[in-house]
Amino acid sequence: MSLLLRRIHLYLALFLAPWILMYTVSTFVMNHREWFHGPGPTPPPKFELEREITYQGMMPDGATPQQIALQLMASLDMDGAYALARNATPEKVVINRQHPVNPRRITYTAVDRKVTIEKMVFSGAGFLERMHRRRGFQHNYVLEDLWAASVDLTILGLFLLAASGIWMWWELRVTRRLGAIALGGGFALFGLFLAVM
Repeated sequence: MSLLLRRIHLYLALFLAPWILMYTVSTFVMNHREWFHGPGPTPPPKFELEREITYQGMMPDGATPQQIALQLMASLDMDGAYALARNATPEKVVINRQHPVNPRRITYTAVDRKVTIEKMVFSGAGFLERMHRRRGFQHNYVLEDLWAASVDLTILGLFLLAASGIWMWWELRVTRRLGAIALGGGFALFGLFLAVM
């Protein structure tokens, strides 16, 4: 049993390394945001114009902003996870097309059927924060669901890493005293933060 647990612990840690690295580095960036964005509130992301076109298709009568967004992205060959701006109306739809490296902002105005596509200027800190926050099964896209499933597997894997580490610590008598201090110290510090924050 001990050898099996050690192998699980070893190979699970190696397999989860990319996710653990991404979450640890992105958490550091978010915890020290002023080091990467400067003092004060985080500035809004910068966009650069990619292209402007006149939309040649026809929107259905009475189309909602959601329907307009879906039709636009399909016709632009940019189908994928997105969010509508809160103030979207059938007259003006702003779509934030999600992407880990190159998010885009697509603006459609019905009066002149103008479509403006802007690409977010790449920022390492912004990329890490987007990856950290990317989650959930709310989008109807297979790749998005696979990413969300990988996050669930990472959570399960981290739990198994902790559980197997505790098991291995308990099996080695020589490590029990220092291990108990480490485990108790971790829980005590965590509890203290919960109590005083």
